Amino acid sequence: MDKLEQILQYQFNNPKLLQQALTHSSVTRNEHRNYERLEFLGDRVLGMTMAHLLYKMFPDDREGVLAQRHVKLVCAETVAEVAKQLHLDEYIITKERITAHGMNVLCDVCEAVIGAIYMDSNIEEAISFVERNWCGMIDMDFGDRKDAKTELQEKFHALKHESPVYETVDKSGTEHEPIFKVKVAFDDELYAYGEGKNKKAAEQHAAAKLLELMQ
Repeated sequence: MDKLEQILQYQFNNPKLLQQALTHSSVTRNEHRNYERLEFLGDRVLGMTMAHLLYKMFPDDREGVLAQRHVKLVCAETVAEVAKQLHLDEYIITKERITAHGMNVLCDVCEAVIGAIYMDSNIEEAISFVERNWCGMIDMDFGDRKDAKTELQEKFHALKHESPVYETVDKSGTEHEPIFKVKVAFDDELYAYGEGKNKKAAEQHAAAKLLELMQ
């Protein structure tokens, strides 16, 4: 944990909070020992912190542009990418190691770490953590960027292909925190899967992955 604290650039007063933030429900269903409650808190802290930072950093942006930036910066894909940069996948406590590499788990653990830092100290420390780890993305130009589903549809039409069809192939998780798995294909040999906390997010993830394959 000492090495992880160095990576996080934060030393916990209560190390048990960090351990809880890293513990998957496959190890224990006790919500006071796994990351689920801290993830709930961290998700809200991240959303508020990002809104606060965007409001300060882009004083001339209209509400619609700020909202679009906010969505991109707090979506599961972005948060999971931050988790990978912090090597959280190497520290997640789970029964099966493959679980630690799932996008939703990486996202949840990263949010749980934010929640743990907030509980261990204060909102200022949480804001500092987010600012450090999102600084490389926070000023990206999202204003005119199309979402992945729109880009994929335009790509299909340019290739004289029918519109993409998204198929929900699996639904796991709990009733309150479901995980959807969606498939989208160009043909029988070129297809991709995406995961998300709702169908829309899973479809966007699948579209982004298929775009990468087609390019």
